[in-house]
Amino acid sequence: MLKEIKYLIFILIIGIFLFFTGRYYFSDQNIKKSYRSHNNIKEKIKIYSKNLPILESDTQDIIEYVNQTNKKKKKKFNFWKLLEND
Repeated sequence: MLKEIKYLIFILIIGIFLFFTGRYYFSDQNIKKSYRSHNNIKEKIKIYSKNLPILESDTQDIIEYVNQTNKKKKKKFNFWKLLEND
């Protein structure tokens, strides 16, 4: 009996927590605050993007390609031929 009461209390606490969390999340006050913060962030991004310096590319001809002419004789292995040698 005591175990069932303990589980009931746990379920009630979790239910109350979820109720108040949902109530706050879907409230008009929270929606207005989140909308305002999104607008402020967009405005700050626009301001910062206008003031960013544009850097010139200094990576022209950085990579040098080397032609490798290592034509070593590679031994080819065939799986079926290895089994036939047994």
